[in-house]
Amino acid sequence: MPNTIRSYFQPHIALPTDHGSWVFLLSPLLIGLFAGKAFSLDSALLVLAALAAFLVRQPVTVWVKVLSARRGRQDLAPALFWMGLYGLIGLLACAALVMRGFGYLLWLAAPGIPVFVWHLFLVSRRQERRQAGVEVVAAGVLALAAPAAYWVGVRSPDAAGWGLFGLAWLQSAASIVYAYLRLRQRELPAMPDRRELFQMAHRALLYTTFNLLLVLALGVTLLVSPWLVLPYLLQWAEALWGAFHPAIGFKPTRIGLRQLAVSSLFTLLFILAWD
Repeated sequence: MPNTIRSYFQPHIALPTDHGSWVFLLSPLLIGLFAGKAFSLDSALLVLAALAAFLVRQPVTVWVKVLSARRGRQDLAPALFWMGLYGLIGLLACAALVMRGFGYLLWLAAPGIPVFVWHLFLVSRRQERRQAGVEVVAAGVLALAAPAAYWVGVRSPDAAGWGLFGLAWLQSAASIVYAYLRLRQRELPAMPDRRELFQMAHRALLYTTFNLLLVLALGVTLLVSPWLVLPYLLQWAEALWGAFHPAIGFKPTRIGLRQLAVSSLFTLLFILAWD
């Protein structure tokens, strides 16, 4: 492959470098697709549009880094190439969805614009790392894939889609808070006492306990399937275990792989329990 062509196919420009972010898109997307119980051309177009919107963040981020002198000018052309490619794919997929009667899905993209602009502002200021609040809000934007996929399946903006959105976002938010806990734990010089461990973990335990009790109450009142408590019980149990088994000295990759496994199992249990 000639060097001029190879320079465009750079993974760190074409694909997200924060690999854990994939699950915050794919989990809601899969939940919505299976809840909608319909897999069609419209579903494929939605997946294509969602992936294009997700992937375009990386080259746009690189572009902003070049403009703010955080990266060399050699990355500008590849960033523009991938921005154009993902943008074109996303626009074509969205246009096809609109032509097929799903124009109302475009409203779900609106919240992502200010969040993305804020992210790029932080990138330009070198302040995008360790922004848990921004990540939770961004996870909420990605969780909108759940109602979008569900509505494509049932072919109408059914109110149940908002329920899927809320449940998916709550799980993502708790997962982010727990991930930050594990990253803090790995920097501990020694094993703290149980009181200090609980103090470190109280926010993660609060998030997961709230989610568990909420879904339990929804199940008791039959607003959702009683079995839906199982994936949230899994996440709560993982947070409780992690609170008192700190990841001292763990590599971030080890933490990320465990998070991926738990989130994948959560998604599977949610899909099986939704009905």
